[in-house]
Amino acid sequence: MRIHDDRPGAAGGYPDDRYHRDVRGEQGGWTVPGEETTVSGAHESPTRSYGGPVELDYYDDDAYTDLGGQALQRDLDLYDEFADSVNGRRWNGGTDFALLVLRLALGGVFLAHGARKLFGVLGGQGLDGTAGMLADLGFRHPRLLAAVTGGVEFGGGLLLVLGLFTPLAAAGILGVMLNAVFTQRSEGFFLDSGGVEYPAVLGAVALAVLFAGPGRVAADNGRLWFRRPVASGLTGLLLAVAAAAAVLFLLR
Repeated sequence: MRIHDDRPGAAGGYPDDRYHRDVRGEQGGWTVPGEETTVSGAHESPTRSYGGPVELDYYDDDAYTDLGGQALQRDLDLYDEFADSVNGRRWNGGTDFALLVLRLALGGVFLAHGARKLFGVLGGQGLDGTAGMLADLGFRHPRLLAAVTGGVEFGGGLLLVLGLFTPLAAAGILGVMLNAVFTQRSEGFFLDSGGVEYPAVLGAVALAVLFAGPGRVAADNGRLWFRRPVASGLTGLLLAVAAAAAVLFLLR
């Protein structure tokens, strides 16, 4: 598609007065009469007659020579570049469903963990018990850190369930899991020996959601970070790493 300035004017331009400016709408497109082709004889060339107007795209060079369905279809498509880019990546309903399942699972787990730390429900230790555990791991200001950790888990889990501010929520959970992996690394990998298996898997899921986005079944649908998943994912990853490093090196 090329954009140029030599469009036919109201006076001049094309010598054939069959071409005229469409003044019925605000878009200012061009119309030409509809085309019908007839053949008079076996050895005669076809002749053309013109009926009602056919809408042509003002910005499409081909539309001035193509009076058939292709030009009309291009007008109907309106050159929606964003839709074309989504279709080009073969985004589908299955992807949206998979991301919804990931968000609900990850968000539900951290809603429960955060509630256990903050409120002592579901068999949790509450702030006092969580602060004691953090103190045993060598963290300073354990009660403050317990409140922050519980708040990030509870709030991040709720936001993930809703699909709202998804990069921020996923980044917060990823930061907490980076800390957990670092502090449990001496216990090995597998869960039955107290290793890093469980926080590593949860962190990997948070990282995947961070870069894939929430899917279209989410409150974030259409927002800037929804349309720029790589940029928002990189920003969230930097925030997660910076927050985990700050806690490990400043509070431990």
